[in-house]
Amino acid sequence: MARIVALHTHDVRFPTSQTLDGSDAMNPDPDYSAAYLRLVTDAGDGLEGHGFVFTIGRGNDVQVAALRTLEGHLLGRDVDATLADLGGLWRELVHDSQLRWLGPEKGIMHMAIGAAVNALWDLRAKREGKPLWQLLSSLTPEEIVDLVDFRYLTDALTRDEALEILRAAQPGRAEREARLVSEGYPAYTTTPGWLGYDDDKLARLCREAVEDGFRQIKLKVGADLDEDLRRLRIAREVCGPDVGIAVDANQRWDVGDAIAWVERLRPFDLAWIEEPTSPDDILGHAAIAKAVAPIPVATGEHGANRVLFKQLLQAGALSVLQLDATRVAGVNENVAILLLAAKFGVRVCPHAGGVGLCEAVQHLAMFDFVAVSGTTEDRMIEFVDHLHEHFVTPVDVHSGRYFAPKAPGAGTEMHASSLAEYAHG
Repeated sequence: MARIVALHTHDVRFPTSQTLDGSDAMNPDPDYSAAYLRLVTDAGDGLEGHGFVFTIGRGNDVQVAALRTLEGHLLGRDVDATLADLGGLWRELVHDSQLRWLGPEKGIMHMAIGAAVNALWDLRAKREGKPLWQLLSSLTPEEIVDLVDFRYLTDALTRDEALEILRAAQPGRAEREARLVSEGYPAYTTTPGWLGYDDDKLARLCREAVEDGFRQIKLKVGADLDEDLRRLRIAREVCGPDVGIAVDANQRWDVGDAIAWVERLRPFDLAWIEEPTSPDDILGHAAIAKAVAPIPVATGEHGANRVLFKQLLQAGALSVLQLDATRVAGVNENVAILLLAAKFGVRVCPHAGGVGLCEAVQHLAMFDFVAVSGTTEDRMIEFVDHLHEHFVTPVDVHSGRYFAPKAPGAGTEMHASSLAEYAHG
């Protein structure tokens, strides 16, 4: 009987602030970082589970400490039994009353649990010889809903409604999987849009994005209105009228400021306005959405848990749901969020602006297409062209599309050499 015998943690930081990659109106000097863990077993097959929490530098050590607090919950567990009931494992960790008090169900401890859950999914997918998107898509509707904690959701989504959504999508799974493998999944790129880039670099990267086949780009905004107008003018001139341009304020504005600012940017035919105010302000997002319509409001990368997403959907506060692979408590909670989005008929365009997030979140979007929503209509996964070389199975993005990973696992494993080279402290 194989057991989990070690949980190794790593504080990994990349000096992206030196080139201003990732810079925006709220985060001017990010150092893309990962509070990273490896789950080791004594199974003798050499397989490990890898997961991480994305941060932007300072405080990554605090997140690593949160990962270490989970050792007592994971070490010594039977591997087969644990992987066979990841819904039960999720509930056990999230509902631990003393750990839960630190949220509840949000923040550093919740994200640490998500990293552990994601590492276990990585291990399960490797043991089954499948990429995570394919493993999830092969589960029965009943097995999928068993992953979800419906506590606090039943006024918006019940277990029976989730089963109905999944069963309706079941007949076309094989055809959609074949399409996904042959055609890929649409992408948009944020690579040109970081706030710290000068005008020449902005124009060059916009031109390259269009040449690479992307049909949408995204620019950071919110620090200076005149700067935003100038940069949008450059981007629109380079991209032409047929390429979408989304903008992202990264929580910079109060509600009134957001409405007034977006009104000034409206002539540039915005694909959406992202995170216009505090990620916790559901009513503020709803007010902005009403005022700036028909420009869609996008948000979710800082959504703390499934309950916040439920309320955003109930309030009509978003038109584009941007789940994140490491902000909530892992795969299971993101499955719940995907089901909520399907219930409310809202499109999902995952967040992937950070180290390893492209590698991780593609599996969730592809699972959604095959087994939940059954569509890629108006849906895209974010892409940024940074730090993929540090991953064992980096994303395959070309012609403006993500191509489905074939390697077993969740895509979250970094090279040992990268863990060593960029270790902090």
